[in-house]
Amino acid sequence: MPFWSTTFQNTEEVLKDPKRNFRFFVTITGINTDNGGSMVWYAKEIQKPTFTMAEATHEYLNHTYYYPGKVTWNPVELKMVDPSGDPDVAATMAGIMVGAGYKLPVTPDSNNLTSMSKQKAAGSIGTVKITQVDSEGKPIETWTLWNAFATEVQFGGSLAYGNDELTEYVLKIRYDWAQLETAAGSNALATPGEDLFFDISR
Repeated sequence: MPFWSTTFQNTEEVLKDPKRNFRFFVTITGINTDNGGSMVWYAKEIQKPTFTMAEATHEYLNHTYYYPGKVTWNPVELKMVDPSGDPDVAATMAGIMVGAGYKLPVTPDSNNLTSMSKQKAAGSIGTVKITQVDSEGKPIETWTLWNAFATEVQFGGSLAYGNDELTEYVLKIRYDWAQLETAAGSNALATPGEDLFFDISR
């Protein structure tokens, strides 16, 4: 039954809304608050993962033939407001970068020769999940970012006396790939009924 059905008053048939952009939540296991644990309830906006497939070409006479190439997953941006308490987003973002191994070279002695590593960077932010839910709050689409780490932090941009908007923080996240899990199965002929994609166990 299409989602634009006119029989929503029929309680015997289960009809669902299409996916809605405002029904989502984000979890980051590298963050833990008293109010929400790892759930980023102060998130304002996030991009879902995307990837780009490169292509190779072969030219013969006046013909050009194309072949699929490497897949590159693109970064995502998470926009947040700052509750200024639990958590303080500015302090939390700074803490993630410090946990990734970023330290100021205060002195040239051997105790300050550490640097960032992928293990520390990915471990500092933890597992990042983007979950879309239905009207009942049940997950219908979940993206898990594998080996995610922060590549850019914006601490609220410019301040101005004439601007009374909530301060907006931006965290840009790079990852190796993203696992997709859906509530409904695939209708692609190549993967009929599948509901888990880009998973390392397959």
